Amino acid sequence: MEIKIRPYKIDDCPFILDIINDQILNGTALYDYHSRTLEQQIAIFQEKLQKDFPVIVATIANEVVGFGYYSEFRFREAYKFTVEHSVYAHKKAIGKGVGKALLTELIHLAMKQGMHTMIGVIDSENLDSITFHKKYGFEQVGFLKETGFKFNRWLHSVLVQKMLT
Repeated sequence: MEIKIRPYKIDDCPFILDIINDQILNGTALYDYHSRTLEQQIAIFQEKLQKDFPVIVATIANEVVGFGYYSEFRFREAYKFTVEHSVYAHKKAIGKGVGKALLTELIHLAMKQGMHTMIGVIDSENLDSITFHKKYGFEQVGFLKETGFKFNRWLHSVLVQKMLT
């Protein structure tokens, strides 16, 4: 089972939507309430690509099993060397190295692009993701109480950070 990482193509969006919409409807990795449409997801990725940020996918046997990207952390000029990333794997691919392959490539791309630090914002209940990020050199640097409200309860956010340079 070889995991391949490549740049995103618009044709990948239906497979990516399966991953995203499952998280929106059933999980707390995304704090959205409503499923995304194909058009919405394409527009989100097009905006990132227009700003010269990467969107990548992971495939196994030519099937999209995960994706990742990074983009601006905040919208002020002084933050231009800080990016916030996201990595998602299809539930059937979790634990198979997809996240590792995606995160490793995003870190490489960010360093190549001259970024200084990478941030992740993780739901506090997602202990697997927090542990995963620590394994790859991220430090937990913050805990924000009640930043999201989903499934009739308040959710907390954990901030993780990796210095790239």
